[in-house]
Amino acid sequence: MAPNVKLNELRAELDSLTYPATREDVLAEFDDVVLRYADGEERLGDVVGRVTEDVFVSPDDLEAALYNNLPTEAVGEPGQSEGDG
Repeated sequence: MAPNVKLNELRAELDSLTYPATREDVLAEFDDVVLRYADGEERLGDVVGRVTEDVFVSPDDLEAALYNNLPTEAVGEPGQSEGDG
């Protein structure tokens, strides 16, 4: 069974990589990881497949590239905000 990681726990996983890291490095390390979203789940390898960058110089760089390629359902309801109340 593939390891499951909540989206808010992804950074800890990314910190374990040695940087700079290539897309191939990321896939080799995390392809079998399943990201658990607010509404569903997806293999991290599928998200990496949508990223256009080939090299990531830091965990921040990789995290930004991944977050830019997440589906809308990954973070909850459209238009939902932590500050609304």
